[in-house]
Amino acid sequence: MIQWAEAPVVPDADRPSPKTIRVAEGATFQQVAALLERERLIKSRSAFVLLGKRQDADRKIHPGEYEFHAAMPPADILGKLLTGKVVLHAVTIPEGYTVAQIADVLGQQQITNTAEFLRLSKDSTFIHSLGVTADSLEGYLYPDTYRLPRPIPAKDLIKTMVEALNQVYTSEWTARAQELRLSRHEVLTLASVIEKETGAKDERPQISSVFHNRLKKKIPLQSDPTVIYGLPDFDGNIRKKDLSNPSPYNTYRWPGLPPGPIASPGAQSIKAALYPVASSFLYFVSKNDGTHQFSVSLVDHNKAVEKYQKRHGRRSAGSRT
Repeated sequence: MIQWAEAPVVPDADRPSPKTIRVAEGATFQQVAALLERERLIKSRSAFVLLGKRQDADRKIHPGEYEFHAAMPPADILGKLLTGKVVLHAVTIPEGYTVAQIADVLGQQQITNTAEFLRLSKDSTFIHSLGVTADSLEGYLYPDTYRLPRPIPAKDLIKTMVEALNQVYTSEWTARAQELRLSRHEVLTLASVIEKETGAKDERPQISSVFHNRLKKKIPLQSDPTVIYGLPDFDGNIRKKDLSNPSPYNTYRWPGLPPGPIASPGAQSIKAALYPVASSFLYFVSKNDGTHQFSVSLVDHNKAVEKYQKRHGRRSAGSRT
């Protein structure tokens, strides 16, 4: 009887299809055994409970999603439950996403509680516990492809993403920021603007040089993405009135860097913020093909705007100057 109960439901030669089951937070071992029996992954719930009692399984099983098949011996199934070998899902957070957009991605894939994720991203006590001296985690959630269990507590996921940024932001970059007399927060802020200004990797150091030159000359950055970030509602077009918006993120109205990042920058944009190319450029305008025209003088810049922008109508989120 014991040999029967502790054997797989079907022989391995039958090649059964895997099944994914979810062990809920707080589920008892009895409930898990019942679920496994109902899914025809074990022969006997009672025998499985007895098997688990030998290892105090009732206090050791981990919640989450598991993948089992009917040819697995109950002991192997129990082993996965005890070690927490849950299914991991590949989740890609694109570069340049805001906290709100990241929350949307996580919500669509049912990875975590998005309301809690958004709340913690603005919780000052929690933020400071991560070693971040900022009012929010905008710009500190590193964009990457993560392999995550489902669900994962929002607190644990945020810690993982902030730690990923800490791993990327090397001591060399810290030293370089000190040379430029920039804090990490300022570097990430500038990097986030660079990230939103161009999708062309080769252009990022040039975009960075424009902003560094403007900062040195105390010329407003005049970056459209910062204006967009500060607008409560954005329909895809920047209008003249938007450039007068009193938001602190409006870099047409206020000189210097905005108060914080406007998105999560990737490593290439952070590096560009720290290592701009040497140039005299003060202006750039989108050529509507993913690249930009750079200019030293306002006269040349106005010619480029006339050529690439005014002939194409009003500026949009994809046509930045």
